[in-house]
Amino acid sequence: MELKRVVVTGLGALTPVGNTVPEFWENLVNGVSGAGPITHFDASKFKTQFACEVKNFNATDFIDRKEARKMDLYTQYAITAAKEAVTDAGIDVEKEDLNRIGVIFGVGIGGIHTFEEEVINYAQTKDTIGPRFNPFFIPKMIADIASGQISMIYGFHGPNFTTTSACASSSNAIADAFNYIRLGKANMIVTGGAEAAIFPAGVGGFNAMNALSTRNDDPTHASRPFSASRDGFVMGEGAGCLILEELEHAKARGAKIYAELAGTGASADAYHITASHPEGLGAKLVMSSALEDAGLKPEDIDYINVHGTSTPVGDISEVKAIQALFGEHAYKLNISSTKSMTGHLLGAAGAVEAIASVLSVKNDVVPPTINHEEGDNDENIDYNLNFTFNKAQHRTVRAALSNTFGFGGHNACVIVKKYTE
Repeated sequence: MELKRVVVTGLGALTPVGNTVPEFWENLVNGVSGAGPITHFDASKFKTQFACEVKNFNATDFIDRKEARKMDLYTQYAITAAKEAVTDAGIDVEKEDLNRIGVIFGVGIGGIHTFEEEVINYAQTKDTIGPRFNPFFIPKMIADIASGQISMIYGFHGPNFTTTSACASSSNAIADAFNYIRLGKANMIVTGGAEAAIFPAGVGGFNAMNALSTRNDDPTHASRPFSASRDGFVMGEGAGCLILEELEHAKARGAKIYAELAGTGASADAYHITASHPEGLGAKLVMSSALEDAGLKPEDIDYINVHGTSTPVGDISEVKAIQALFGEHAYKLNISSTKSMTGHLLGAAGAVEAIASVLSVKNDVVPPTINHEEGDNDENIDYNLNFTFNKAQHRTVRAALSNTFGFGGHNACVIVKKYTE
């Protein structure tokens, strides 16, 4: 069976550094940090009091007020990004076979804010009025509801489900969407991921693990991947959406094409519930698998959008994996962590970083890794590698590889390349 080619024809982004794709990309290229004091709740007693929040978001600008009240924030984010992507792709629902358009979205946690609110409400009222829950509690909270809501808005009847693999969730969603299309089971898939976990349970939980940066006096410089002074990741939120489409279908309707999705990979560290393998064995395997799937060699890759969360162990293991797989070509690559600007969007990270990779390929620009200071070098990291520190670099990007790794040892990788006939 000959596999179909898959291209990217639409993009949508709602992020801490931009509420649309053009704004997101402009701020990435200019090295803008999305970090600041937490506004979603009073974090004054928390070890970490800052995050990368979405700014100036009003759900009713995109969703009917009555319907928005039935949705957790992460679903509102997902719908907003999906609407931008569907519009960007120029999808005409009156002309398409809606049975062949699906929605596959990733989320790491889901409706944690809804869950938190309902449990607190129960605890405060159980002795006076008894157990009383919002009838929309479950459909607001469950992780799969965002993909369901998107399909209902447009009437898309194709494959519809949610992937959950912690921070690798939306990259796994993209991989599943890719395979459905190239196997001929769909013409288009609306794919990506969303997350909204900057609430007491989310921040408190990660604080308890000592996973978050506590640089409360300097939030905008807190996410500093590959620097010796890094002290944990900065939590982010938002959503990213890509329209994946079978090439001939895209050409037939005259769609614009951003890039071609060349291949994907998945692996497991099988090592620890939260820590990555210290030698990056799972990371090396997932990148190697993606290259094989794409029919590419290591030297065909010009840019790696790394997982790069700014954690002491994770950054080192990913660098080791890159050096082990790419050898001498590793020194010809551009490497950057856009999490230095967006923070870590958890289950939405893979989608947002895939969009950054697509735009890097299309525009021949590599966004920077910000916040690295001269001399702030980790003896375990080889700084002869090009980490694209502090300033974007213009270069030809034939193909870009995007890594996402999640708690539980889940690894996912997506490769995009320039589209050619």
